[in-house]
Amino acid sequence: MSTLKIHTIESAPEQSKPLLEKSLKAYGIVPNLHGVLAEAPGILQGYQDLHDLFVNSSFNNDELTVVWQTINVEHDCHYCVPAHTGIAHSMKVDPAITEALRNRTSMPNAKLQALHVFTLAMVRDRGYVSDADLDDFYAAGYEQRQVLEVILGLSQKVISNYVNHVAATPIDAPFEQFSWKK
Repeated sequence: MSTLKIHTIESAPEQSKPLLEKSLKAYGIVPNLHGVLAEAPGILQGYQDLHDLFVNSSFNNDELTVVWQTINVEHDCHYCVPAHTGIAHSMKVDPAITEALRNRTSMPNAKLQALHVFTLAMVRDRGYVSDADLDDFYAAGYEQRQVLEVILGLSQKVISNYVNHVAATPIDAPFEQFSWKK
């Protein structure tokens, strides 16, 4: 069991309070992850900034979900898999995509499968992807920009996944219905 504190807006360090208020405005709750991150305002700010940048990348909602969930499942994140399942539903992502990602089965189309495979290679090989990995990714219709944007998404997910491992962050009530285990 974790000993890391989950802050509220009231208990958070002063620099984190406006960041948690931003979370509350965006999501209607202060996610437990954000409450944990609030202890160190820089990591909460960095996480929020990376999230905003990734959401505004060239990826559509299906592709964002493929990158996020591929990483979450590979990192065995008990918190992020259910959270991103709920987020995917709110983003109108086809449930076949989320279920395939949660269950480690093939994506419903070749382009998303290529994104999934490339993202897995990036995670598993710690960025040392092969020329063949890049060639396959490009052949699916992706470009250099998307290679870099996968790294952007991975940067965001390393923060959340690793913090959730250390903190054993409880799943937020709205996402409990999407609970997941590897």
